[in-house]
Amino acid sequence: MDPRHAYDGIVAEAADRYDLDPLLIRSVMEAESAFDALAISPVGARGLMQLMPDVAEEFGVDDPMDPRQNIMGGAQYLKQLLDAHRGNVKVALASYNAGPGTVAKYGAIPPLKETRDYVKKVTGLIAGAHANSD
Repeated sequence: MDPRHAYDGIVAEAADRYDLDPLLIRSVMEAESAFDALAISPVGARGLMQLMPDVAEEFGVDDPMDPRQNIMGGAQYLKQLLDAHRGNVKVALASYNAGPGTVAKYGAIPPLKETRDYVKKVTGLIAGAHANSD
């Protein structure tokens, strides 16, 4: 099975539960871990949606390497960030990548190359998926 679709059932459930576009969740997963449920970043982010330990704890994720827990926690976090930024996907993605404090400090997408590249990558994945579904 194509790894991009291995978690479609969980993604659909999370999208429905948190009122999110499933393409947003899938695009974040692709950018964060390339769909590797066992991914661990150098700074300690874990799993498909690369949850940091404090974020995992905040959203009740006991095992960040468990795909269902990771996707549900990551989707809930994305929804919180979207709500905090009044639905602005790019700023919510910047918060997901750089942290809400960094985005608040700048009052916008921070001038960090990694974060700007991340926002471009995820929005590009979403746009590409929308283009391919027509």
